[in-house]
Amino acid sequence: MSLKYQEEQGSDLDTAEQRRSDRPPIPIYTTILIAGIAIVFLAQIGTGLDESILRAGFVKNDFRDKNEYWRILTGAATHASILHVAMNCYAFYSFGRIFEMLSNRAHLAIVFLLSAIGGGILSLLLQPATISVGASGGIVGLVSYLAVYSFKRRQFISPQFRKSLLTNIGFILVFGLVLYQVVDNWGHIGGLITGAAYGWLQIPTNEYTDPRDVTKGIDTLGIIALGIYLATCAFSVLLIVGVI
Repeated sequence: MSLKYQEEQGSDLDTAEQRRSDRPPIPIYTTILIAGIAIVFLAQIGTGLDESILRAGFVKNDFRDKNEYWRILTGAATHASILHVAMNCYAFYSFGRIFEMLSNRAHLAIVFLLSAIGGGILSLLLQPATISVGASGGIVGLVSYLAVYSFKRRQFISPQFRKSLLTNIGFILVFGLVLYQVVDNWGHIGGLITGAAYGWLQIPTNEYTDPRDVTKGIDTLGIIALGIYLATCAFSVLLIVGVI
């Protein structure tokens, strides 16, 4: 479940938010989340990919019949191949660093976690007998959030960047339809819907309101969301190596 990222020139991110700073911020939360994914995949390689997916993947029959509800999260921490995890981590970093430039890192953690869950729920409803793995539900949630951002704050976003985001969303949907036998398209769509809904509710349209400013409560929720996913990664490793 990979994403196509089209690199844009600096002019495509010609926003008032960016001009306030000479150097782009380090995408701290993005880097931390990717590190968690990488650690889980290293454990998968050590155990064997097929075995690790059965132990920690989103096996929907086990989720439903054995009440293993944690699988909706651990499935978003495990991956099916080196190419799968590499493409997802590349896409995560590409979009995550833009997200943390334009919005607040707390929102990134919240959107990623909610979109991973939202994608899992829709996949469970519409593909109830399959096994799903990968963080792409959460990642495409970041993309749809940015797309909503590009429309709600269009005075700061170039048309080229907005077009690139829509192109990426179109690619995600077409990619899922063409490779429907190996790609969890409903997981992608669920993540897209969740990220867009969050963005529509959260992103301010007032040009004098900086979307990077958050309340202490939102900042705390971002830390909690980050902690939940990191705890999920740790739990996934324990499952994969057979400690649990």
